[in-house]
This record gives sequence, structure tokens and C-alpha cells, in this order.
Amino acid sequence: MSAYEPVVGLEVHVQLKTASKLFCACPLEFGQEPNLNTCPVCLGLPGVLPVLNGRAVELAMRAALALNCRISEFFKFDRKNYFYPDLPKAYQISQYDLPLALDGFLEIQTNGHSRRIGIERVHMEEDAGKLVHAEPGHGVPPGTSFVDYNRVGAPLIEIVSRPEIAGPAEAHAYLDALKQIVRYIGVSDCDMEKGSLRCDANVSLRPAGSGKLGVKAELKNLNSFKFVEKALEVEIDRQAGVLESGGRVVQETRGYDAAKNITYSQRSKEEAHDYRYFPEPDLPGFAVSMQDIERARAALPELPAVRRARFEASYGLPAYDAAVLTAESATADYFEAVVRTGADAKKASNFIMTELLRDLKSAGLAADRSPVRPEHLADLLQIVASGEISGKISKDVFPIMFQTGKPPKEVIREHGLSLISDASSLAAPIAEVLKENPKAIEDFKSGKQAAIGFLVGQVMKKTRGQADPGLVAQELRKKIGQA
Repeated sequence: MSAYEPVVGLEVHVQLKTASKLFCACPLEFGQEPNLNTCPVCLGLPGVLPVLNGRAVELAMRAALALNCRISEFFKFDRKNYFYPDLPKAYQISQYDLPLALDGFLEIQTNGHSRRIGIERVHMEEDAGKLVHAEPGHGVPPGTSFVDYNRVGAPLIEIVSRPEIAGPAEAHAYLDALKQIVRYIGVSDCDMEKGSLRCDANVSLRPAGSGKLGVKAELKNLNSFKFVEKALEVEIDRQAGVLESGGRVVQETRGYDAAKNITYSQRSKEEAHDYRYFPEPDLPGFAVSMQDIERARAALPELPAVRRARFEASYGLPAYDAAVLTAESATADYFEAVVRTGADAKKASNFIMTELLRDLKSAGLAADRSPVRPEHLADLLQIVASGEISGKISKDVFPIMFQTGKPPKEVIREHGLSLISDASSLAAPIAEVLKENPKAIEDFKSGKQAAIGFLVGQVMKKTRGQADPGLVAQELRKKIGQA
């Protein structure tokens, strides 16, 4: 057992799903030509004034409530001062001592156990721009960088956990749970590739069992949950090595090199006084009424954990099924739409988890954009239950439905996939199977009932699963009895 235990705190930046920026009317569109979506306000030109985006406040309050936070009765904005090329004003409008929300928590699941991680605060701020480093050989001097200000002023919430996360695995679980909730409530798409969700991690070591926090390092710009976990593992090992050799951990900001799987020093860690926070003079403080809070609360959908429990209780689904189906709200909505038409819940769950989710993943689609409408999937399940086609044939029908958007009966008719239930049509394949398998015939005659199942399977292969297996078994017994 190690003499030290890690303590982790996470700072997660989430871009809110608004049409425009936090303090101006510039549109938020990913992938636009650099510096196209800018204006004098977000570029901080002289004489301009910021105007707060009310929709951003609504979404931020919704996220804070979903994370069990207490909404502040009064919040204000502050200037966070620092100089960097991606910050055209040389300050960022953020929140310091009076944030939007405080004192929340998030339930996480690790190794089958639930644990509550405290959330210290949720505050609002504007985003900075993006530095683009030129690749060698493109007609620019080595080391040249460009700046794209399209992202400047995008509305963010920063969700700051308490230093209560016990290590890399819990950090990953926390991020998974946080992302799921934020997506569920429609606050953000959380697309890390587009920068809609970014994470910094603070990590320190302390003697095992001690209540005192050690000196922390901050790991910046971790662009996937996997890298957060790996970077924490590496940094914990590094700090343990420093302490075990009698050294002292220095408070600093570090980066993570995924190719080398190392962390490296970037700069000494700033404290709040380094940013020279002061109240934003161009924005008043904002009072929040109970009506504002209740309006935001009313906009919350059923949250993932509650929906998961309901799927188990109301539909009798196993915990695994319920977790898969509720991982995305669109998938859960789709499942419930199928069941509302009268489909069996477990059969619908099985088909969605295997066939639908596979094809959606291949097509890069969410369930709410599925080419197969919920009522069409319900029809397909009903057709199988009625015996019109076999379960095997349904797996051939579904991909055609997914490609064309057509209902199952139309696909079955057009592709001749109906169940063969005419004995005369089965005579030829049955005769072939009996001729090819004399040993199975003798086994059946000697009392081995499993042999008939084998022969049925051979006929089903020859008919590509379209034969009625009950009729096949009946005809086989009849033919063997006559032999």
C-alpha cells in the first residue's frame, strides 16, 4: 500500500448552447472562416459596452440546478486580467466572489458503488480565442502562430468540483456523469473536438489517512476523458517519486504529452491576486428571483439516474439495459416511443441495443435522427411476434429499413422475405437435407430428439431463415417416419 493518497479536483468548462455570444450578438458557429464571427464588443474596441445574453443565464441556471447547486440571490461579473494573444481585451469577463451558484454535488458510480462528489461552484464567463500553430512547410517561418477570435466571447460555465475525487478512475467517472447530465438537459453538446467541453485537473498527494491537502499541480488542456485519466496517473506517480526521494512538490501548471506519456512544467501556478480581479464596471449586479429559479427548474427534463431507475421499475428491464438505453436522452425517448405503440419492452430493448445502436453509430447519428421511425420498429417486432417472419429474417429486414426509411411490411414484400409456410415449397430443401444427413436420421430414429433440431437448422440455412421452423420440424418427422 502506498504511503500517499491522491486528491483530485476538476475544473470543467462547458460552452452553452446559445445562438449568440455572451455579451454581443455575434453568432456561434463552429468551423467558420477565422475571425469572421467578431465585432467591436467581443474584440474589446474602445467605447463598446457588453450586454448580457439572457438565454445563457437560463441555461447556466438549469445546469446548476441539475447539479444540485444553490442559485445565488445576487451575482455579478468581474474582470480577470491577464495578457495572452488569444485575449484581445487583455482581460476576461468572469465571476469571482459572487458566482451564479454554489454548494452542489454529483453522484458517481465506480465499481458498482455510488459516491457523492461536492461541487464548489458554477460560474459564468466568456471564452478566449484559439491559437493556431502553423505546420512546417506552408510558406511561413517556423514557430509562427495565428489567432482565431471566432470563439472569443462564447458563453461558458465553469463547474468546479471540491477536492474530493480519489484518483484517476473516479475523475473519469465524474466527467462521464457530468457530461451525461449536461447533454441530457440541453445545455451543451459537450463536443470535445469542437471545444465545447474542456477540463483542467488539480492533483496533490497527502500521507494516507491525513486530512490535510498537499501541494497541487494543475494539469491544463486535457482534450479527452481518457487523457485526463492517463495524465492523472502519470502525475500521481511523478509526485510520489518526488516525495519518496525527500523532495518537495512545487505548485505549478503542467501539460501532458500523450505521445511520451509524461507531464511537463509550463509555468508557476497563478493565485487569484495574480489576476487582479475587480468588479466589471460595465455590467451591473444581477438579482435572481424565486420565479427565475422555478422557471429554470421547470425546464429540467427527467435526469438520467431517475430515468434509469424508472426504466428498471416500470419496464422490468435489467440494470444493464436501463443504463444503455438512458445513456443518451434521444435513445431513451426512442425506446419509450417504441414501447408506447405496444411493443414488448424487453424485445424492444434487445433490438435497439444490438441492431439500432450499431447502425446509428456507423452512420454517426443520434436516435432522434434515426431513418427507422419508432412505430416502424414496433411494427417489425409485432410481425416477428405474429410469426410472419422469423427473428433471423428481421435482422435482414432492419438494415433495409435503415437505408430506405421504409416500413417493414413494404420491405418484406419488395424483397420477398416472408416466412415460407407452404409445405410444398419446403419439399425440395427438406429432401436435400435428408439426403445429406443420413446419420442424423438414424440418430433421431434411435431416440435422440436433438437430431431433429439439427435437421431443422440445416433446412433454415438452405431457405436463408425464411422457412417456418415449426412446419419444417413437422414435415421432417413426417418424411423420416415414411422412410
